Order: sequence, then C-alpha cells, then structure tokens
Amino acid sequence: MVNLIVITGRMVADPELRYTPKGTAVAGFRIAVDRSFVPANGNREADFFSVVAWGKLGETVANNLKKGRLCGVEGRMQMRSYEAQDGTKRTVWELIAQNIHFLDSKKDGGAGSPAASTPEGGEDVVLPDDLPF
Repeated sequence: MVNLIVITGRMVADPELRYTPKGTAVAGFRIAVDRSFVPANGNREADFFSVVAWGKLGETVANNLKKGRLCGVEGRMQMRSYEAQDGTKRTVWELIAQNIHFLDSKKDGGAGSPAASTPEGGEDVVLPDDLPF
C-alpha cells in the first residue's frame, strides 16, 4: 500500500512554528493548489492543504517560506482527531511533509533559498546559500 502525496502550490500564510514539550520543532502551514479546470466564469478554483513539517524541516520552512511563496511538498496524508474548545470532536486531514522544495527564488520576491528538502529521517538541510561555491 502506498500513501504518497505530491502537491505544488503557494503558501496561504506564513508558517506557524512551535515546539513540543520535548523541544521538537513543528511547523504548520497551508498551501493553495490551483485546479487545472477553469470554469466558464473564468475564476480558477483551488484546493487548500494543511501541511505539517517536523524537526529541522519545520525550522527550515519557518525561516524561509512566507505567504505567496511557491513550493512543492512530498509526504503522506494523516488523519488526526481532537476535541475543540466547544467540546465537540473534530477530525482533520494533514499532509505530513517528508520533502519540501522551494520553487521560486529571492529574485522572484521570495524570502528564502530556491530549493531545499530533507528526507523523513531528519537529516540536516543544506541550503544552496550555504555551499562554498
């Protein structure tokens, strides 16, 4: 069985970075993905995905991606249930990021590097700006 999702879209808002009680970074953000079909009225519709990035990947996202940036996300869909403030039980679907690719550059008005990703294993992220050449 395979649970692999790949999306490309724009950041809806700046990522929200927080830390678990044990100090693990986790960034949450949403991506808007345009649908390929354009209705007769000409207004393109979009699907919105909630994305979660853990550890170094989450910190990298929070430090480099901002609202409007174009990015690609590879990961798996995961369902999570929680109790809302009003006491009702809610269920949400989230894309748990394994790799994130920054698809625009500072020249395009972005705030970070043109590309970065990290495997699920949590390896260090090397940004192109950090390379010696």
